[in-house]
Amino acid sequence: MGIEGVGARVARKEDKRFITGAGRYVDDMTVPGMKHAAFVRSPHAHADIKKIDVKAAQAMPGVIGVLTGKELKADGIGNLICGWMIHSKDGSPMKMGAWSPLAVDRVRYVGDAVAIVVADTKGQARDAAEAVEITYKERKAVVDAADALKKGAPQIHPEAENNLIFDWDIGDADATEAGFAKAAHVVKLDLVNNRLVPNAMEPRAALGHYDKAEDHYTCWTTSQNPHVARLVMSAFYNVAPENKLRVIAPDVGGGFGSKIYIYPEEIVCLWASKKTGVPVKWVGDRTESFLTDAHGRDHHTHAEMAFDADHKILGFKVETKANLGAYMSLFSSATPTYLYATLLSGQYDIPAIHANVKAIYTNTAPVDAYRGAGRPEAAYTIERMMETAARQFGISPAELRRKNFITSFPHQTPVIMCYDAGDFATSLDAAMKAADYEGFEKRRKDAKKAGKLRGIGISCYIEACGIAPSAAVGSLGAGVGLWESAEVRVNAVGTIEVLTGSHSHGQGHETTFAQLVSQRLGVPLEQVSIIHGDTDKVQMGMGTYGSRSGAVGMSALSKALDKVEAKARKIAAHLMEADESDIVIENGACKVAGTDKNVPWFQVALAAYTAHNLPGDMEPGLKETAFYDPANFTFPAGCYICEVEVDPETGSTKIVQFVAADDFGNIINPMIVEGQVHGGLAQGIGQALLEGAHYDASGQLLTASYMDYTMPRAGDLPYFQVSTSNTPSPSNPLGMKGCGEAGAIGSPPAVINAITDAIGNNELTMPATPQKVWAALQAATKH
Repeated sequence: MGIEGVGARVARKEDKRFITGAGRYVDDMTVPGMKHAAFVRSPHAHADIKKIDVKAAQAMPGVIGVLTGKELKADGIGNLICGWMIHSKDGSPMKMGAWSPLAVDRVRYVGDAVAIVVADTKGQARDAAEAVEITYKERKAVVDAADALKKGAPQIHPEAENNLIFDWDIGDADATEAGFAKAAHVVKLDLVNNRLVPNAMEPRAALGHYDKAEDHYTCWTTSQNPHVARLVMSAFYNVAPENKLRVIAPDVGGGFGSKIYIYPEEIVCLWASKKTGVPVKWVGDRTESFLTDAHGRDHHTHAEMAFDADHKILGFKVETKANLGAYMSLFSSATPTYLYATLLSGQYDIPAIHANVKAIYTNTAPVDAYRGAGRPEAAYTIERMMETAARQFGISPAELRRKNFITSFPHQTPVIMCYDAGDFATSLDAAMKAADYEGFEKRRKDAKKAGKLRGIGISCYIEACGIAPSAAVGSLGAGVGLWESAEVRVNAVGTIEVLTGSHSHGQGHETTFAQLVSQRLGVPLEQVSIIHGDTDKVQMGMGTYGSRSGAVGMSALSKALDKVEAKARKIAAHLMEADESDIVIENGACKVAGTDKNVPWFQVALAAYTAHNLPGDMEPGLKETAFYDPANFTFPAGCYICEVEVDPETGSTKIVQFVAADDFGNIINPMIVEGQVHGGLAQGIGQALLEGAHYDASGQLLTASYMDYTMPRAGDLPYFQVSTSNTPSPSNPLGMKGCGEAGAIGSPPAVINAITDAIGNNELTMPATPQKVWAALQAATKH
């Protein structure tokens, strides 16, 4: 590979093992004596557990143990928790209902775990699980958030009266009302951000192993943050002391946020291993993924925006009902609050904003962060409003945005965030040029001649990434700091190992992290190894989510490299009898600037470990660690333009063009960035056109398989035109912003804006299925 530094389009190092089938996932893991688990899950959305009879299951072939929630509680295993405290506007804390890893007295959604069966084979465990006899007394269920708030609705948790978890405000209500009082125009819109199922390629899995001789636990799990999993399982769930628990997250086949959290299965498999005396492995099937993986989105919002006579925004009011499902997942409270409402200013200079969010329990799967986590919901709200406003005013959607763009930085919004840098007009210009925006009307006329309806939609998104700093998020209720760590180990022969607290599950860390090391230390990529995902090998870190690996994880690496470079320069200067300030590191050597004197990198490393000739008082070795706590969030932004063609006879929508112009700050590997954008766009377009989780009134998930839940396929997606115009972030040493979630954030409003432009009906909701588009078109025609 050679030396491939920052900015190079390097093929991903990790892809060789993935495409040759050599990846190592939890399902590939085996340990001596390992047995298999199956969970007994509730068929009811809301019911009391009256009796559990395990005798028949216990007597079946191969069965080692059948364990229930009462035994789990007797052993002191704690309830699952939400790790971000939110207070209602009256100052009262959020109402967190009890969530036992195995239900004891009541089940609250279809799929709630009630018992675990451990047997010799997976088939035997599943057969025995079906033989566990449970007597339920069914209760009425409620699946809609608005219905759950109504008087007389089923009470899901005694802690939360009327199923209200919190009633939270942000912004200045009085200033916002003052803006509306002097408005020349007010635009109103009701919006739905549909519930989604993450559908990672790899289902969740866990392998728990209790070593009686060592009194030690090991958990292999599909996790985006193994250190946080270990912390929570030891500190809150009482599974094991932290020093007696090792958590390993090997290759992970996609996460999208759904594998941030600690689920019942990891806890129960570890506990069951100790109870049964055997290692216990569980691998979820696809139906379990649909039923029990944390779902995403599910917001119902009413928004109003005030404008003056010149179409400048005066104020923005938002009321959102957020359905959090049956229990509060680990970060669920932050998603509709500090990850959502703090981005409601979008790219616009809005003087006053007020948002109210009500979080509500229902008898559905828990809802938590999913790719973008609150930012897509915010972008959808404000970008649908801007497009609607432009149509009502009869002016160009592009020019309305341009008129209201923030143009001076740093910019303090009315909802906490301080944008540090950006150039929104440049992204808009780039997208419009790439989309031939000026030529659209001709294309619309040509499509009409062919019997099709053509529409175009814009979305100018902004997001907050690299969630930080720790003191700030702590003051807002976060249970942990959101720093990151890195350790750089230079071996005696000059090869390098990087241990990072970030976790890679598709982001390409083994390549991009190595590129930074290659550039800084002048060594070939093949001499750099990236190690992550094992709490016994890697120093504590916070994992990967919120597009934080570059801006936070690589900044920690950069700080560790600073220390390694400083020591290497001292050693090289000593060996060459030169001034330390004259030493430069490049092309595999430490050199005296302006001369041909140099010491090869491997000799510097060897000198550090032989220690025969080091500067006075210098410790041997060449290994450094750094922890990095960011000064601010980073703020990726961009402009997406979608062009669609709708068949008025069938309501079928085809995306004929999609342009993405993003600002991600400094970029390590453009090819990986493009891949991340493509993936995010696919998920965002999936939400806009195809995907949606639906429950019936009794709480049964109607979309519990790929027969009913429609995922985007290649034929549903266009060729993506992607570009970047980068404004470096001043908030971290690398000037990076993050790219992993942008596509999923900016694309849904662009798609819906385009379809509503084509059909002339602004009331369309996601997913814009052919049936819904056809119905909306008929309604528009009648008017």
